[in-house]
Amino acid sequence: VLPGVGAFSGAMSEMPKEIVIEEALSGKPIFGICLGMQLLFEYNEEGNGNGLCLVKGRVVRLPNTVKIPHIGWNIVEIVKNHPIVEEIPAQVYMYFVHSYYVQAKDKEISLANSKYGVEFPSIIASENIFGTQFHPEKSGVHGLKIIKNFVSLLK
Repeated sequence: VLPGVGAFSGAMSEMPKEIVIEEALSGKPIFGICLGMQLLFEYNEEGNGNGLCLVKGRVVRLPNTVKIPHIGWNIVEIVKNHPIVEEIPAQVYMYFVHSYYVQAKDKEISLANSKYGVEFPSIIASENIFGTQFHPEKSGVHGLKIIKNFVSLLK
């Protein structure tokens, strides 16, 4: 699990990148939360930094037309079935704290989307790589269910 609070460049400099990449390439499930999900991607425009390159795409700043950071409850709309979203309502509120969002090259990896000035993926799944832009641990029973669903994939 790659947790999510802080700045992209600081997280990349402190994280044991080689170990995370090696584990991911070996097929072990990786779950990124908020910033942790953003770290999975190739590039982040915050500090012009490279990510872990486990998912193709980039991370860009939310538009200036909305208050940044995006803090609070927002709708997550499930757009694709997957075991990690099993028993999650089609539309559910989750808790967000972020200033950047992911733009995946492969739109098919998005299991759920949210809107805040722009539509963005709020849950992704690409083989053994998973991520949420929101904080499931702060999102009540449905957020905790996503964590439980991820844990069940480890068995």
